[in-house]
Amino acid sequence: MFFVTLEVSEGMTYVVSKGGSIRSIKEAIALAQNGDTLVIESGVYKEGNIILEKSLVIIGKNRPVLDGEHKYEILTIHANNVTIRGLKFIDTGIASINDLAAIKILDSKVLHISDNQFENAFFGIYLANSSQAWIENNVLTAKGTYETQIGNGIHLWKCEHVTIHNNKVKGHRDGIYFEFVTNSLITNNHSEGNLRYGLHFMFSHNDEYHNNRFVNNGAGVAVMYTKNVKMIGNSFEQNWGSSAYGLLLKDIRDSEVLQNHFTENTVGIHLEGVSRTHFEKNTFTGNGYAVRLQASSDDNVFTENNFSANTFDLVTNGTLVLNKINRNYWDKYQGYDLNKDGVGDVPFHPVNMYAMIVERIPAAVLLWRSFFVMLLDRAEKAIPVMTPENLKDDFPNMKPYDLTAKSK
Repeated sequence: MFFVTLEVSEGMTYVVSKGGSIRSIKEAIALAQNGDTLVIESGVYKEGNIILEKSLVIIGKNRPVLDGEHKYEILTIHANNVTIRGLKFIDTGIASINDLAAIKILDSKVLHISDNQFENAFFGIYLANSSQAWIENNVLTAKGTYETQIGNGIHLWKCEHVTIHNNKVKGHRDGIYFEFVTNSLITNNHSEGNLRYGLHFMFSHNDEYHNNRFVNNGAGVAVMYTKNVKMIGNSFEQNWGSSAYGLLLKDIRDSEVLQNHFTENTVGIHLEGVSRTHFEKNTFTGNGYAVRLQASSDDNVFTENNFSANTFDLVTNGTLVLNKINRNYWDKYQGYDLNKDGVGDVPFHPVNMYAMIVERIPAAVLLWRSFFVMLLDRAEKAIPVMTPENLKDDFPNMKPYDLTAKSK
């Protein structure tokens, strides 16, 4: 895990309060020197865009409010060794050209943004071309209704060595957004009810996200055009819609998807152009499609996963399958285990004929659970014609795996 050590020396402390000798944050910043601390007393501060170009520690006492008055970016940071803690940011401006944010960090390093609250911000916390940052224990809430009227909760562009830990994000366009971000970590965050993605990765390599929860987001979570990403111990829940996924993987390679829970999503995982990625010890429960494996994906491994109560466990759009699927538990498996070793004696074909038909003719989903569909599937099992013969689990587990161990 990546940690940040602040490199500021002990200096002067300036107190900002409505009844004190220093009554504005801008005045305190002007007086302070690198290494000093500002303590902001409770109250509402309407100071337009506050620009910070010094290495300071800014701490809120009794949750002071910085109000953007629906006009301004609130705090712009262009400095190293900065701490922002205990403040409340509300009502930034909205712009179609400039990405106005409650806190925007530009070309900086060694930053600690923690224990702050954000309400009705266009962008919440925005980092660009910055490194060695720790973003933790913040609460970001917005009420976006259209994607064009709201930005992302935590937005990173061209950053490295950043940890996003234990934040709550709701109501933004994307909860957490990474573009050109490397060697960074996302842990223990809760991203819910965002208009588009709970988490959105683009061109971001060598990153990890662990033990996060993504619930009821417009399109789920997307990881795109990326290599060497580890997705471990996360929960993807109730991401429903015609274009919604628990996890959308597009053009990624050499990655790991381990110990995650996919529950009640339209599609648990959608794979398109995915190569050399390992899917192990994941649980798929109550999804429309547990795994949608496009023919453009190859050399992936699915092993020791649990599939239960999904409408379709696995679907594909091709007949040539170049992936390995072994030793998973399938609740639809009807085989036997004569030697009592816990492994089925006959292979399981998770792709059924009805799933192939629905992939080609979506309206055919109306026939689900009909007697006609049952006959088709039984006939296909006896004499396979449409389903890919080599897409099978040769060693299906007879009982679900115990996947309750917490990931590290």
